[in-house]
Amino acid sequence: MNATKIWLSSPHMGGTELDYVNEAFATNWVAPLGPNVTGFEQDLEHYLGSNSFVGALSSGTAALHLGLVLLGVQAGDEVLCQSMTFSASANPIVYQGATPVFIDSEPETWNICPVALEEAIKDRISKGKKPRAIIAVHLYGMPYKVEAIRSIADYYEIPILEDSAEALGSTFKGQRCGTFGDVGVLSFNGNKIITTSGGGAIVTKTIDLKNKAIFLATQARDNAPHYQHSEIGYNYRMSNICAGIGRGQMEVLDHHVAQRRSMHSFYESIFSNNDAVTVFAEPTSDYFSNHWLSAITINPSLNGGKTREDLRLLLESEHIESRPLWKPMHLQPVFKDAPYYGGTVSEDLFTNGLCLPSGSNLTDEERERIKNAINIF
Repeated sequence: MNATKIWLSSPHMGGTELDYVNEAFATNWVAPLGPNVTGFEQDLEHYLGSNSFVGALSSGTAALHLGLVLLGVQAGDEVLCQSMTFSASANPIVYQGATPVFIDSEPETWNICPVALEEAIKDRISKGKKPRAIIAVHLYGMPYKVEAIRSIADYYEIPILEDSAEALGSTFKGQRCGTFGDVGVLSFNGNKIITTSGGGAIVTKTIDLKNKAIFLATQARDNAPHYQHSEIGYNYRMSNICAGIGRGQMEVLDHHVAQRRSMHSFYESIFSNNDAVTVFAEPTSDYFSNHWLSAITINPSLNGGKTREDLRLLLESEHIESRPLWKPMHLQPVFKDAPYYGGTVSEDLFTNGLCLPSGSNLTDEERERIKNAINIF
């Protein structure tokens, strides 16, 4: 079979990105900073709404790291982190010399479980280690249980680092994801809802905190005519070229969200008569997911013993990319000694779950290929 490969989530350009990039070249703003960086930040601030202050950075991981720094996480601290997520949510905890404490998911949104979270907080406090922060993730674009997690965080006075890397364009009760935490994080990696080829952003609630993040992201250079440093800094700022791509991508963000949601509806239609397959969807009308990735779970006992791995391999044989859900962090070899609270929700989701092609640029012909392959299953 010589069919071209259908990717899980490929970059999708809108057409105007090159205009911003060409302008950067024409004006010689190819150095790390420039008008596109400022413009991209303003575009994001306008999109996210009032009291959102955005700093454009080199990656979502850099934003998570700076978020922990801004929240005061230091060596020896503990940070509560959703277990079912990409490793970038957890790795920066270790950058700071802190210890991740992983929390299981709940089955409605697949995100951090409020019951397990509170159990962990109480237990860590009883051991004399009150956690310094909570990292909550909007998995695959699905908002976490915002009100329940905020209530717990406020009660125990623990700040939230909101990992909205996958959720630009998603909302909870009409409010944009990325604006619920004490600090928020966005990602513009190549597979995200919009991309700057690489890149990310930190979202704060005050201009002072944004300025602090940018100060740290530019090597923490003091205000002096010579190079002087009173704090440890990082080289985390986004380039003017990448920001130009981001400016063009912002013009098509809403269209990308609509197309991703259309792919989700496409899968709901395909599996509508299959009791063995559940398409991951919003639990109530309060939730609006960008459906960055459409995901399913398969119950082998209702499917003649066929598993998600059987479907993955079938799709692979048809040159169609799909991937298992994130393997929970508490099951990763690198974190085998980290504390964990909860049951087996995230583990069961990993065992039975599969992410399907979800790109906003998939054609009708590609959809037909996907449908035909799934119908064989």
